[in-house]
Amino acid sequence: MTVTPEKHTAMSASSNTFDVVIRCNGKAVGKMRNEARVDIVEPFVESHEIASDEGPFHGGDGSAPPPLTYFVGGFVTCLMTQIRAFAKRFRIALDTLEVDAEFQWKGLTEPGKPYRAQPVGIRLDIQIASDAGQNRIIELINAAKQGCFVEAVISERMKVVHRLKTPDGWIDC
Repeated sequence: MTVTPEKHTAMSASSNTFDVVIRCNGKAVGKMRNEARVDIVEPFVESHEIASDEGPFHGGDGSAPPPLTYFVGGFVTCLMTQIRAFAKRFRIALDTLEVDAEFQWKGLTEPGKPYRAQPVGIRLDIQIASDAGQNRIIELINAAKQGCFVEAVISERMKVVHRLKTPDGWIDC
């Protein structure tokens, strides 16, 4: 993995927007292995090299995580990052933060045709230990959902369920 932070672009005082731009160049290098350079270009500059591969099920060698691993990990960690970033803005101290996620798809098959992927659902179970009250934690989670760039893409297509663990059980946020 290569990391080269170079600059930060601050939000302009006259604007209430900022740009987020990420580019990726991927190359097929093995049976099913892909290697990619991911370049964050706004609001800062940083590069990472990642690889993906499929296991024998898809004809790969299993030499790297499958692409869905990065997708699921990216979604969960994006939400967690937003919760922590917004906790600072809301002045909420977080003692612990854990997210357990389940992503489900179906592969639809027709004779003689490639399968089609169909999303079924995403559930994110969030556990937060904090002195802040339950309503403040729910407010924090809702803000983080709206600030998560990955969720902004996904939630337009399908429902994403967020649940908060409370002493009385799970509640939807």
